[in-house]
Amino acid sequence: MSRLHDPFRRGQLAIAALFLSLGFQYATWAARIPAVKADLDLSAAEVGVLLMAAGVGAAVSFPAVAWLMRRMGSRRLALLSQLGLALLLLALAAAPNYPVALLVMCVDGVLVGCLNVAMNAQGAALEARHERNTMARLHAVFSAGSLLAALLASGMTAATGSVMAHFGVAVVLLAALGVTARSGLLDEDAPADRPDPAGAEAAADAEPPADAPVAAEPEPARRRWTVPSRLTLWMCCAMVFGTVAEGAMNDWSALYLKDVAEASAELAPLGIAVVSGMMVVARLFADGWRSRWGDGRVVLLGSAVAGTGLAVALVSGGVAPALAGFACMGLGIAAVTPCVYAAAARQGSDALTLVAAMGTTGLLAGPPLIGFIAGASNLAWGMGAVAASAGAVALCSTRIRWTAPAPVAQSEATPA
Repeated sequence: MSRLHDPFRRGQLAIAALFLSLGFQYATWAARIPAVKADLDLSAAEVGVLLMAAGVGAAVSFPAVAWLMRRMGSRRLALLSQLGLALLLLALAAAPNYPVALLVMCVDGVLVGCLNVAMNAQGAALEARHERNTMARLHAVFSAGSLLAALLASGMTAATGSVMAHFGVAVVLLAALGVTARSGLLDEDAPADRPDPAGAEAAADAEPPADAPVAAEPEPARRRWTVPSRLTLWMCCAMVFGTVAEGAMNDWSALYLKDVAEASAELAPLGIAVVSGMMVVARLFADGWRSRWGDGRVVLLGSAVAGTGLAVALVSGGVAPALAGFACMGLGIAAVTPCVYAAAARQGSDALTLVAAMGTTGLLAGPPLIGFIAGASNLAWGMGAVAASAGAVALCSTRIRWTAPAPVAQSEATPA
């Protein structure tokens, strides 16, 4: 069967378009933080508050995400939130003052929370339906989106200082990704819960005993909130610290290179490119690493490499050591979120939703905390907190009972 007509490949391509959209949209505005800071005349602390607004939006969206998932399904929620995130780029570029920018970022956080949960639910459903491993590769596409956005930002910065022109080009690309995703997303979010067709037909054909009472028409089951298990909470902690590190590199690497390492304006966005590029490479091969060494060892060793490499770079100082440290962070932290998402999916949809929500919290609310640290001291200490977050991931990983995934098929073991 050709890849064009393979249902798994069609679904993989459509869901990958969502992951690419989120990474691209997020890194697009993050790469232009220096320009937004200058246009609105913001301090480092005010930039931190601006980023915190996105985290607040994500936080308040958590109670609504589960309801929206049940009401709309992950397919519709993903498509609508992807469109909204594209339009918000234009709103941010046109923001006339700081309060309006805060409102835009708050709405951005809400939509990021929706898309993050919806696209990971789609990815987990695709794996369950076809019994093929793809989550790490989907997250590689997210990193590819960040890489593409960083390269576009570097080129647009060199060509024009207009943030609106840059974001206008980005919106066109996001619209094309939305069209790509529309045709192949799954309509069913939980295929693993489907009854066996043969068993269902046999049950339907069997006649009930003569004295059996007539069953009432079943009412739709109501999903009730349950207290998360200790295992789920440790997964949430690992996800929060992992996404704090990942998000902070996107949000603060450009400013660190420009303000601390004294890189040029054209070179500064390449910090995101280095991190994202290493994450793409690592995630393309992460499924093979998981099969060979297990999820726990991959997360433990990777987060240790990330934290140690960045810490050494910060102590050394300079542009070249900074880029090397960013590369270590990208390589080491890359497999954390795919492994934790896969582990959460095995615990059920509630655990997956909660862990995804915590991932959004770390991604959006963590970087502002780095800004507050930078405002109280300097950005070097703020990036030191990022290195410490990677170390916290390593500690959390030792408290999680990792379940070894099924061996990856040969056709899925190497990047497609």
